[in-house]
Amino acid sequence: MTVRSIAASVIRPVAVFVPVFLLATFLTYLLRDLSGVSPAHLQLGENATPELVAQIEKDWGLDRPFFAQYADWMGGVLRGDLGNSWWNGTEISRILFDKALVSLSVAGLALVIGIVVGAILGLIAALRRGGVVDRGITVVTTALSVMPPFVVGVALVAVFAVGLRWFPSAGYVSPAEGGVGLWLWYITLPAVALSFDTVADVARQLRTGLTSALDENYIVGARVRGLSPQRVFFGHALRGGAGPAVAVLGMKFPALLGGAIVTEAIFGLSGYGQFAADSALRGDVPAVQGALVVSIVLVVVFNLLVNIVLARLSPAAGRGV
Repeated sequence: MTVRSIAASVIRPVAVFVPVFLLATFLTYLLRDLSGVSPAHLQLGENATPELVAQIEKDWGLDRPFFAQYADWMGGVLRGDLGNSWWNGTEISRILFDKALVSLSVAGLALVIGIVVGAILGLIAALRRGGVVDRGITVVTTALSVMPPFVVGVALVAVFAVGLRWFPSAGYVSPAEGGVGLWLWYITLPAVALSFDTVADVARQLRTGLTSALDENYIVGARVRGLSPQRVFFGHALRGGAGPAVAVLGMKFPALLGGAIVTEAIFGLSGYGQFAADSALRGDVPAVQGALVVSIVLVVVFNLLVNIVLARLSPAAGRGV
């Protein structure tokens, strides 16, 4: 893999990210402007008078032209400043950093579970393709893919938290406060609830990719040259067949972040998803805009990593994403 191929796998997503980022933030600002939402109504409530509303909007700079407001906000975003909350005046960057750590802990562990368990099931199904084990794994992954995270979450709480008392039913403890062990203890159930769909998709895509790779001419040639079955499978087929499973992870990460909203509500986690939902309900526009920025950045960074891995596995796949 050359530096040029790495650069190509990075530049393409970045080139897509810039217009998407600008369009998403612009539409958010435009919808806010059309909705007529104002910080005065959050702060004053029924006591809002036209004079007080005008004064508060002036304090927030909302009396200026739309594009001037948008340009100032974008300049702050590029400096890492997402503005202040209309609700309580707190710096949104600081709030989102704390909330994002909670959500990324759960989504990250869910992703690890999905990759590990899905890879194991996919490998077994590919090695036993056409047999009873293969069909059994297909049935299991199909069932996992149709189970909503909130249903799984409620079931996990009922069985493992309330019934067996193996895990806490709600709450979160950071690694700095309680250590890695306690941190994992609190996030395991919500992560498992989020991971089912990822497990299913990784298993199915890996099984499909490996099955196709095992029928390729270069695999037949490797066998003819006398290479061991283990070397043929893990050294050649796995590298050629893992592309679809890796590519699907780029789509799963945004879904994990989105699913965190429901999961956090079930497990009492004060994370990024819950914060974004509460801010939207309150009409706290700067907080919603900040959450949007963080979402876009997280998704793009993850997809950059996926593209680099794909380019390493298969240069053609990396260029095609």
